[in-house]
Amino acid sequence: MKKEEARLKNEQYEELINHIVGSNVGIIPTDTVYGLICTAKSPEAVKRMYRVKGREGKPGTIIAASVKQLIELGFVEADVSMAEKYWPGPVSIILPAPKELSYLHMGLESLAVRIPESKRLREIMEQTGPLATTSANLPGGPTVTTIEEAKKIFGNKVDLYVDGGEIKDVKASKIIRISK
Repeated sequence: MKKEEARLKNEQYEELINHIVGSNVGIIPTDTVYGLICTAKSPEAVKRMYRVKGREGKPGTIIAASVKQLIELGFVEADVSMAEKYWPGPVSIILPAPKELSYLHMGLESLAVRIPESKRLREIMEQTGPLATTSANLPGGPTVTTIEEAKKIFGNKVDLYVDGGEIKDVKASKIIRISK
């Protein structure tokens, strides 16, 4: 088992799914860094996540279990198909986003999307749907490497913390834009 898949312990699995489906905001280890996450389907949860982060005018990343989930969320199949060759993996692709997803893209009409390499994370999203995520730090601040660091920053502003141990190889996903 890869180390990122071991980060989400079995006892946290069901609790995490219930929190996400309930439109809560949490911090979990993703396949790249600790991430502030919520369901991508709830405008209220997404607005709260951005508020907790202190983020304005800079959307996060959408992670999904499959290309199908991205298309169901509203992305154009042809656009997603061009990006598909980069996944699963730590590459986020900036794609045009429909106006209906303005609560996610903050009026920029594009979003970074990816399908993570972590099988466990994809299994979670198969049950919850796609997630809106951003790194668990304050804008301009260093990326956190432990859940304790995240708790110092966010305290009781989030509903759930999942401790995946120290993330030693902190690397955000590579972000690229592809065009037709």
